[in-house]
Amino acid sequence: MTIRESLEQWEEDYLSPYAAKSKNSKGRLREEAQCDIRPVFQRDRDRIIHCKAFRRLKDKTQVFLTPEGDHYRTRLTHTLEVSQNARTIAKALKLNEELVEAIALGHDLGHTPFGHAGERALNRVCPLGFEHSEQSVRTVDRLEKDGQGLNLTYEVRDGILNHQTSGRPHTLEGKVVRLSDKIAYIHHDMDDAVRAGLLTETDVPGEIREVLGSTPGMRLDCLIHDIVTNSMDKNDIIMSKRVANAMAKIRQFLFDEVYTNPIAKSEEAKAEALMETLYHHYMKHVDELPEEFLKLLSEGEPRERVVCDYVGAMTDRFAIAVYNDIFVPKSWQI
Repeated sequence: MTIRESLEQWEEDYLSPYAAKSKNSKGRLREEAQCDIRPVFQRDRDRIIHCKAFRRLKDKTQVFLTPEGDHYRTRLTHTLEVSQNARTIAKALKLNEELVEAIALGHDLGHTPFGHAGERALNRVCPLGFEHSEQSVRTVDRLEKDGQGLNLTYEVRDGILNHQTSGRPHTLEGKVVRLSDKIAYIHHDMDDAVRAGLLTETDVPGEIREVLGSTPGMRLDCLIHDIVTNSMDKNDIIMSKRVANAMAKIRQFLFDEVYTNPIAKSEEAKAEALMETLYHHYMKHVDELPEEFLKLLSEGEPRERVVCDYVGAMTDRFAIAVYNDIFVPKSWQI
């Protein structure tokens, strides 16, 4: 028996009957030989961590555009916090930790620079539309490894595609990540807003603090405990009505006070204009795209999609640098 087979047997013996088991995976887009050490979801997790799109997350906006402070969250730290929340819940419920970790680490790989401002801009100008969860799947299926993709399992790809509120994941692990994503941004966006001086903890309505607690740590603890308690030994991931309602209210509170705050979002119009300008530029000058994207065009991919692939994959800093290089005049030098 290989190490992988012994680990698969451990899953059968220990994990919940409702957990996704590695050996029962629906498989990959392309068949490939099994690893003798790692089960399939562990391999997927490793592939995501080592891919270029994952590394770029460190320079992509979460809420505050290219923040100067060292302690504000980025898309990468958000991803890590989602992963940690999901693993905590999965471990308590005896679900597949490696599957939730792979989904969590990959869920935002297709996010644009400048957060949702960049996503809105590309969705507005591209006739094919642009949605970051779909782009995350495209990233792992098509864009990584010079067009070969990472060839991930169905379960990981399904969890990535369905991680948003409107999603319907087909595994409990995917449902865990879907909730963990919301818990993570509620927790850290409130923390960052307090750090930025936009809010104080006392600004949170009393009816919310009464249910979830009056500090970020208390809220995080409450939300995770509520999911674990209400989902134990069930073929679903659920919350109590009282806590779910309080979470919906604090999420709306953040939308009203942070996500649409004119101070926090004062630069977003500029970011959207920058993204639209870069899109239109590369639509007219497609020959300026890097070779790997020209290859996609030669293989029949639509120009609009490939331009979104390139512009959407940029980090905040790189997008600004490219814009400056193309559109900002330079001093004349001999």
